[in-house]
Amino acid sequence: MASIYFVAVLLSAVGSGIMAGLFFIFSNTIMKALSKLPPPQGIASMKSINKEILNPLFFFVFFGTAVLSLVLVLSMIWMWGEPGAIYVIMGALVYLIGMFLVTVVYNVPMNKTLDSSIPDTVEAAELWSTYLLNWTAWNHVRTVACILSTVLFIISLV
Repeated sequence: MASIYFVAVLLSAVGSGIMAGLFFIFSNTIMKALSKLPPPQGIASMKSINKEILNPLFFFVFFGTAVLSLVLVLSMIWMWGEPGAIYVIMGALVYLIGMFLVTVVYNVPMNKTLDSSIPDTVEAAELWSTYLLNWTAWNHVRTVACILSTVLFIISLV
């Protein structure tokens, strides 16, 4: 049982680390680059990114880490005495709330709104300006949450 627990926490650390890197590159580079494009091109580029990111490997890491995090939180009920259990719970909850919930509640709805826009309109240009600001702010939250989650998972293994 201890080896399954170790592997689950390790995989959660790796998954949250991968997601941290993905979100970091968006916050640090991609959104800044897209903001320098004229709105129709920026919107078209983001729409393309949003479409292409929905692939099996992304889903595996994104949802797989969320499922593992949920399983880890629930398993801690029976493994409360394990060393590092509180760090596992904190890491899993930070991932589930700070990454998964934020994505579902904020970033995905903004992506859907952007996807329904017509890039060459005044309305889309106004939407793009707001989108860049708000989407990136929530992406910063996801980045920090994933970094913190990774650190907490690693601490739990030490």
